[in-house]
Amino acid sequence: MSRAAKASSCFLGVDGGGTGCRARIEDAAGTVLGQGLSGPASTRLGIDEAWASIARAFDAAIADAGIGAKQVAQIRAGIGLAGIGRKGALEALRAIAHPFASIDFVSDGVGACLGAHSGRDGAIVISGTGSIGLGFVDGRDLRVGGYGFPISDEGSGADLGLKAVQRALQAQDGRVEQTALLAEVMQRFDNHAAEAVAWMDRATATDYAAFAPMVLRHADQGDPAGRRIVQSAAEQVDTIVRVLFDKGAPRVTLLGGLSTALEPWLAPDVRRRLKPADGDAVSGAIILAGRSPADG
Repeated sequence: MSRAAKASSCFLGVDGGGTGCRARIEDAAGTVLGQGLSGPASTRLGIDEAWASIARAFDAAIADAGIGAKQVAQIRAGIGLAGIGRKGALEALRAIAHPFASIDFVSDGVGACLGAHSGRDGAIVISGTGSIGLGFVDGRDLRVGGYGFPISDEGSGADLGLKAVQRALQAQDGRVEQTALLAEVMQRFDNHAAEAVAWMDRATATDYAAFAPMVLRHADQGDPAGRRIVQSAAEQVDTIVRVLFDKGAPRVTLLGGLSTALEPWLAPDVRRRLKPADGDAVSGAIILAGRSPADG
């Protein structure tokens, strides 16, 4: 059977995040037919720009699969998108014309959770630039944290960076012991507190998270300040995981750019209870697509 002939039972999944967008087309058996990539796709960029990035990714996947326009019209699509909870975003996305038999949208986190647990009940803790715990159990949505930096996102890269800058300034004042980590942080500001203050005025969560690799490196090397910061972050993640279990999650998976680095710092009972992900966020979007009936 040709690729094109399979299109009637094909599913498109797209994971649109703040750093990039991935698309994948699979048949009913889960065979990958085509893949595509594009740039950032978050509603923070604006609905039009987010959709343009999504379209570039799925156009590339369609081209890679060698599927023609007539077959594209039979594909069911699922889109996981960062920032979909912003006011009016979902309605605006649903109003956009698309070439598929059906299309459905969820947040990128929900897409990741669907993929992690093969569409079954479960939860995830994402630790990257930000952090959040989310999931679903018996039709209930679960959420722990993830309200945005700096008021939330504990155990995230941004949180690690914030704590490092705070303690570096304290060490310069003589309020806490100076360490190699804190000295290196201040070197980024030419050892001037005023430079750190000027940087703070325009710094984003991503800017703070840029310090996370430095913090983790020093922590692994035994730096006392680094170890305290990372251990505190791990304790926050421990708490999020435990609360998700307390809320009824049958399984919890740790995801995100910091997950591998933080996992060794987690409490032994938490590490034992964590489950590896079954699939990625694109897999979750494909599961979403499969649940959405074709609307013609």
